[in-house]
Amino acid sequence: MECCNKRRMMKESPESNFMNRRGSSCFPDEVLERVIGMLKSRKDRSSVSLVCKEWYNAERWSRRNVFIGNCYSVSPEILTRRFPNIRSVTLKGKPRFSDFNLVPANWGADIHFWLVVFAEKYPFLEELRLKRMTVTDESLKFLARSFPNFKAISLQNCDGFSTDGLAAIAADCKNLTELDIQENVIDDKNDNWLTCFPESFTSLEVLNFSILHNDVNFDALEKLVARCKSLKTLKLNKSITLEQLQRLLFRAPQLCELGTGSFSQELTTQQYSELESAFSNCKNLNTLSGLWVVTPQYLPVLYPACANLTFLNFSYAPLDSDDIAKLLVHCANIRRLWVVDTIEDKGLEAVGTHCPLLEELRVFPADPFAEGDARGVTDSGFIAVSQGCRNLHYVLYFCRHMTNAAVATVVQNCPDFTHFRLCIMNPGQPDYRTSEPMDEAFGAVVKTCSKLQRLAISGLLTDLTFEYIGKYAKNLETLSVAFAGSSDWGMQCVLEGCPKLRKLEIRDCPFGNAALLSGLEKYESMRSLWMSDCKVTMNGCRLLAKEMPRLNVEVIKEDGSDDSQAERVYVYRSVAGPRRDAPPFVLTL
Repeated sequence: MECCNKRRMMKESPESNFMNRRGSSCFPDEVLERVIGMLKSRKDRSSVSLVCKEWYNAERWSRRNVFIGNCYSVSPEILTRRFPNIRSVTLKGKPRFSDFNLVPANWGADIHFWLVVFAEKYPFLEELRLKRMTVTDESLKFLARSFPNFKAISLQNCDGFSTDGLAAIAADCKNLTELDIQENVIDDKNDNWLTCFPESFTSLEVLNFSILHNDVNFDALEKLVARCKSLKTLKLNKSITLEQLQRLLFRAPQLCELGTGSFSQELTTQQYSELESAFSNCKNLNTLSGLWVVTPQYLPVLYPACANLTFLNFSYAPLDSDDIAKLLVHCANIRRLWVVDTIEDKGLEAVGTHCPLLEELRVFPADPFAEGDARGVTDSGFIAVSQGCRNLHYVLYFCRHMTNAAVATVVQNCPDFTHFRLCIMNPGQPDYRTSEPMDEAFGAVVKTCSKLQRLAISGLLTDLTFEYIGKYAKNLETLSVAFAGSSDWGMQCVLEGCPKLRKLEIRDCPFGNAALLSGLEKYESMRSLWMSDCKVTMNGCRLLAKEMPRLNVEVIKEDGSDDSQAERVYVYRSVAGPRRDAPPFVLTL
């Protein structure tokens, strides 16, 4: 987009008088900042900042929140110079494949250095949302002391901290509205952290401690819930009993999101009636999760709360098909559903029958390492959902068998997929009916689903799948590949053919240096490339680093590995240069 200099030549008219002859906005700076501040989309704000210097500065000063998809793509010093008035920071650290233990624990992504800079430049910081970062107790204590207006902390897939750090947040963050810890590796030392909230504390709106393993101080929890009249989200761990759950619901009938804890104790008739009544009184409940341990006979107490539910997360609840079917009869408004494959195809048929508004489905494996023909879900269950849920646009589906025809039928029924993640758990598994590769399945996905943004592929795949992706997936932003492909040509097709690709994650594929170097003109427009257990060599990585000096090319090398091979490669763009905290096993080329 041309800058303001070109607008000097524009003839004044009612349509163009918003710019004066000098190319500056005729609005006062405060007005322009207020208008730009109303833009919610990160992409829109970035586009606005490119118009001219005045708009750049207005966007700079009006920005209150920032999202950083890779903590090494920028430094905190650069960030604070660019945006001086940030109140909320979302920051991601380790590559996503760290979830599969492909990234060593001490790889990096420590939040502490960021906090030190923020304490000086952003003393007014209110929110911090971290994913796959290392967070120590010392960092949490520093955060609690350094930001007097701090309100919200969300930690997802983070590690390095304990309940001592949570105690510091509880004790010192007087204005806290959100404490959300999920899927973290946490040292659960004791149950006293809840007692650290001051007795005068009443501002909490979100409390999620579902990941903790040990008992919590229930007396302190109940008093906290009773005091916080604005509490909207409460997600409990499996130590909370049904009797305790009833008492909490009685204290907080205004809840919108609930994680239930354990659902397995023996109840008297009176206790059952009281719990059912408590759920009936939760008129605003739209999200239900938890059920860590389930006794199916108590599921009917949920029925009174099901009518308004839009999100049902049973990803830890091994329900069978009859249980889920009886529950879904009462859940006509469900938009998002997460379940375990113990519901089998019969349970998915119930989903297709009772959830016509469903937009997102995730089916997780109860035992991802089971061998042979373990029970689970198949192609017929997938088809049944697509026939009844025509609004489906997000799927994560773990299964052991699939067919090309089934996938083609699913996308024909639901052509508006934006996220399609099919995980066939047996590597290299062909179409189990025809023994053909699964190329035509994913070919059907990219040909049919023009809005597709994220794709995860699996099964027996040749280069033909990647040719289809490069030719048809023009809106694809994230591609995850494992145990697939025939040659370097496959990866070249993707890099040359997907103009919006931002993240490419590859493991255990036959791609080598030619594939890696085919992306020379692509990587600077991408967020990152991850390759592990492929055929890339150190020489190939060195050549990439030489040709693209503005990229960070990192190779993870551990003891005993082949010196000539690059087993794990992480390539990403950065305006900060090579990172300063790389451990010895990370070679920055």
